[in-house]
Amino acid sequence: MVITGGAVVPPGQTAGDVVVVDGPVRIAGHATGNVVSVGGPVRVAGRVDGDLIAVSDRAFLGPRARVGGDLRYGDESPVLARGARVGGTISNENWSDATNGWGWVSRLPWWIAVSVSTLIVGALLTWLAPGALAAADRAVRERVGASIGWGIALAIGVPLLAILALITLVGIPFGVALLLAAIPVLLIAYATSACTFGRRVVGNRSASPWMALLAGWAILRVLALIPVAGGLVGLVATILGLGGLAVALWRARRPSPPARPEAPAAGHPAPAA
Repeated sequence: MVITGGAVVPPGQTAGDVVVVDGPVRIAGHATGNVVSVGGPVRVAGRVDGDLIAVSDRAFLGPRARVGGDLRYGDESPVLARGARVGGTISNENWSDATNGWGWVSRLPWWIAVSVSTLIVGALLTWLAPGALAAADRAVRERVGASIGWGIALAIGVPLLAILALITLVGIPFGVALLLAAIPVLLIAYATSACTFGRRVVGNRSASPWMALLAGWAILRVLALIPVAGGLVGLVATILGLGGLAVALWRARRPSPPARPEAPAAGHPAPAA
């Protein structure tokens, strides 16, 4: 079973595999499979027949704890009380190594957090600012070069400006404000790219914007699971969305050209000046 928020196997009870994404794990009973904790401490007072894996927090084994397989840990060394037994080996793993079979586990909480955040931001944009999304889509479609250029310039220039501001005493509040604003802006840019890409996938401009959002978001988040390439895809999506919004904003601030006077109808002369 895969659980978020923690898991407990009370004394006298039995469970199979226990995989907890975020939260503490306590095994006081009997786990017949593997026990995996991604983002929380593990306390074993009972028995685990399989492997015990603690990715980013510490494992604590009580005096009567029994682990039939291996004990594998990531950041923090486990604590074994006198009397605790591990049938296999105790080893420290490099979870960030892409060649490691469990490497994906360490990235899963971050992937879930980014996925949920970008979906919420995309839904808010689709609901509250559909005009801005349409304008950014037109900007990317008609001025893709300018959108990429502006996106790169903003992605490099804004953090650089924030760092320069932090160097000076007077500019510290401004630099801190820029850095704090960067996170929601990047989420908005990524969600904008998801909507824009979704419109291309759906192919029908009259299709529901919600369908476009879900299609683009789902494809980008699946691609994000690919090591290295997924990060590059996310970077390109963020830059393109950022540039598209910048070009759309620049277009919006320009005054619209004056409307041309209508041509006189046939048989009716134009009025004299």
